[in-house]
Amino acid sequence: MNLTDLKGKPRTRKRPMVRKGRGPGTGKGKTAGRGGKGASARTGFTHRYYFEGGQMPLVRRLPKVGFNNKTFRTNIVVLNIRSLNDFENGTTVGPEEFLKAGMINKVADGVKVLGDGDLTRKLTVKAHRFSASAKEKIEKAGGKCVVIESKAKTGK
Repeated sequence: MNLTDLKGKPRTRKRPMVRKGRGPGTGKGKTAGRGGKGASARTGFTHRYYFEGGQMPLVRRLPKVGFNNKTFRTNIVVLNIRSLNDFENGTTVGPEEFLKAGMINKVADGVKVLGDGDLTRKLTVKAHRFSASAKEKIEKAGGKCVVIESKAKTGK
Protein backbone atom coordinates (compact mmCIF):
# COMPACT_ATOMS: atom_id res chain seq x y z
CA MET A 1 0.00 0.00 0.00
CA ASN A 2 1.29 3.45 -0.97
CA LEU A 3 0.37 6.96 0.07
CA THR A 4 -1.13 7.43 -3.39
CA ASP A 5 -3.63 4.64 -2.69
CA LEU A 6 -5.14 6.43 0.33
CA LYS A 7 -8.50 8.07 -0.23
CA GLY A 8 -10.31 10.44 2.08
CA LYS A 9 -13.77 9.72 3.42
CA PRO A 10 -16.51 11.10 1.16
CA ARG A 11 -17.81 14.62 1.97
CA THR A 12 -15.23 15.30 4.69
CA ARG A 13 -13.55 18.24 2.95
CA LYS A 14 -14.95 21.58 4.04
CA ARG A 15 -15.99 24.02 1.36
CA PRO A 16 -13.92 27.21 1.35
CA MET A 17 -15.46 30.13 3.26
CA VAL A 18 -16.99 32.77 1.00
CA ARG A 19 -16.40 36.38 2.10
CA LYS A 20 -19.70 38.05 1.32
CA GLY A 21 -20.28 41.75 0.84
CA ARG A 22 -16.68 42.62 -0.09
CA GLY A 23 -17.24 44.43 -3.42
CA PRO A 24 -18.54 43.57 -6.88
CA GLY A 25 -15.40 41.68 -7.92
CA THR A 26 -16.17 38.81 -5.54
CA GLY A 27 -19.52 37.97 -7.11
CA LYS A 28 -21.08 38.16 -3.65
CA GLY A 29 -20.94 41.91 -3.15
CA LYS A 30 -23.77 44.47 -2.84
CA THR A 31 -26.67 42.37 -1.42
CA ALA A 32 -24.39 39.45 -0.44
CA GLY A 33 -26.75 36.76 -1.74
CA ARG A 34 -29.74 38.02 0.26
CA GLY A 35 -31.80 39.30 -2.65
CA GLY A 36 -33.20 42.82 -2.61
CA LYS A 37 -34.22 45.12 0.22
CA GLY A 38 -36.78 44.41 2.91
CA ALA A 39 -37.19 42.29 6.01
CA SER A 40 -35.71 39.17 4.40
CA ALA A 41 -32.41 41.02 3.86
CA ARG A 42 -32.14 41.76 7.58
CA THR A 43 -30.62 39.57 10.27
CA GLY A 44 -32.99 37.64 12.51
CA PHE A 45 -35.74 37.52 9.91
CA THR A 46 -37.99 34.47 9.91
CA HIS A 47 -41.52 34.27 8.58
CA ARG A 48 -44.27 32.11 10.04
CA TYR A 49 -44.80 28.73 8.38
CA TYR A 50 -48.19 29.82 7.03
CA PHE A 51 -46.97 33.18 5.68
CA GLU A 52 -48.00 33.67 2.04
CA GLY A 53 -46.27 36.92 1.15
CA GLY A 54 -48.88 39.17 2.72
CA GLN A 55 -51.84 37.41 1.12
CA MET A 56 -54.44 36.22 3.63
CA PRO A 57 -53.12 32.76 4.59
CA LEU A 58 -55.14 29.61 3.92
CA VAL A 59 -55.33 28.91 7.65
CA ARG A 60 -57.24 32.16 8.15
CA ARG A 61 -59.32 31.87 4.97
CA LEU A 62 -60.89 28.58 6.07
CA PRO A 63 -63.58 28.52 8.78
CA LYS A 64 -62.99 27.10 12.25
CA VAL A 65 -64.63 23.69 12.48
CA GLY A 66 -65.07 21.02 15.12
CA PHE A 67 -64.70 20.53 18.82
CA ASN A 68 -61.93 18.92 20.82
CA ASN A 69 -62.60 17.54 24.29
CA LYS A 70 -59.04 16.31 24.86
CA THR A 71 -58.43 18.49 27.92
CA PHE A 72 -61.57 17.42 29.77
CA ARG A 73 -61.83 13.72 28.90
CA THR A 74 -61.48 11.04 31.54
CA ASN A 75 -58.64 8.55 31.11
CA ILE A 76 -59.75 5.14 32.29
CA VAL A 77 -57.10 2.39 32.48
CA VAL A 78 -58.41 -1.05 31.51
CA LEU A 79 -57.44 -4.40 33.03
CA ASN A 80 -58.64 -7.80 31.83
CA ILE A 81 -59.87 -10.43 34.25
CA ARG A 82 -57.32 -13.02 33.12
CA SER A 83 -54.56 -10.95 34.79
CA LEU A 84 -56.19 -11.37 38.22
CA ASN A 85 -55.18 -15.06 38.35
CA ASP A 86 -51.68 -13.90 39.39
CA PHE A 87 -52.94 -12.98 42.89
CA GLU A 88 -53.31 -15.37 45.84
CA ASN A 89 -56.69 -16.97 46.52
CA GLY A 90 -58.93 -15.02 48.95
CA THR A 91 -57.03 -11.70 48.82
CA THR A 92 -58.40 -8.20 48.32
CA VAL A 93 -56.90 -6.44 45.31
CA GLY A 94 -57.23 -2.90 44.02
CA PRO A 95 -55.44 -0.26 41.91
CA GLU A 96 -52.40 -0.13 44.25
CA GLU A 97 -51.86 -3.89 43.92
CA PHE A 98 -52.31 -3.70 40.14
CA LEU A 99 -49.59 -1.04 40.01
CA LYS A 100 -47.18 -3.06 42.18
CA ALA A 101 -47.75 -6.17 40.06
CA GLY A 102 -47.05 -4.16 36.88
CA MET A 103 -50.48 -4.86 35.39
CA ILE A 104 -51.13 -1.16 34.83
CA ASN A 105 -48.76 1.79 34.45
CA LYS A 106 -50.88 4.42 36.21
CA VAL A 107 -54.29 4.79 37.80
CA ALA A 108 -55.13 8.04 35.90
CA ASP A 109 -58.87 8.78 36.38
CA GLY A 110 -59.82 5.22 37.26
CA VAL A 111 -59.42 1.51 36.58
CA LYS A 112 -62.00 -0.55 34.70
CA VAL A 113 -61.98 -4.34 34.87
CA LEU A 114 -63.02 -6.05 31.64
CA GLY A 115 -64.23 -9.63 31.26
CA ASP A 116 -61.70 -11.06 28.80
CA GLY A 117 -60.41 -14.46 30.01
CA ASP A 118 -61.39 -16.65 32.95
CA LEU A 119 -60.93 -16.21 36.70
CA THR A 120 -60.02 -19.25 38.80
CA ARG A 121 -59.41 -17.45 42.13
CA LYS A 122 -61.81 -16.18 44.79
CA LEU A 123 -60.90 -12.48 45.03
CA THR A 124 -62.39 -9.27 46.34
CA VAL A 125 -61.67 -6.85 43.50
CA LYS A 126 -61.73 -3.07 44.05
CA ALA A 127 -61.97 -0.92 40.92
CA HIS A 128 -63.66 2.23 39.70
CA ARG A 129 -65.70 0.41 37.05
CA PHE A 130 -66.57 -3.15 36.01
CA SER A 131 -67.97 -4.49 32.76
CA ALA A 132 -71.07 -6.69 33.13
CA SER A 133 -69.18 -9.82 32.02
CA ALA A 134 -66.30 -9.12 34.46
CA LYS A 135 -68.71 -8.68 37.36
CA GLU A 136 -70.45 -11.93 36.44
CA LYS A 137 -67.18 -13.91 36.23
CA ILE A 138 -65.82 -12.56 39.54
CA GLU A 139 -69.04 -13.44 41.38
CA LYS A 140 -69.18 -16.84 39.65
CA ALA A 141 -65.67 -17.60 41.00
CA GLY A 142 -66.92 -16.75 44.51
CA GLY A 143 -65.42 -13.28 44.72
CA LYS A 144 -66.83 -9.80 45.23
CA CYS A 145 -66.78 -6.58 43.19
CA VAL A 146 -66.28 -3.37 45.15
CA VAL A 147 -66.78 -0.10 43.26
CA ILE A 148 -64.41 2.69 44.32
CA GLU A 149 -65.82 6.20 44.11
CA SER A 150 -63.55 8.24 41.89
CA LYS A 151 -62.86 11.96 41.84
CA ALA A 152 -63.25 11.97 38.05
CA LYS A 153 -66.50 13.27 36.63
CA THR A 154 -68.75 10.52 35.35
CA GLY A 155 -70.45 10.98 32.02
CA LYS A 156 -73.88 10.22 33.49
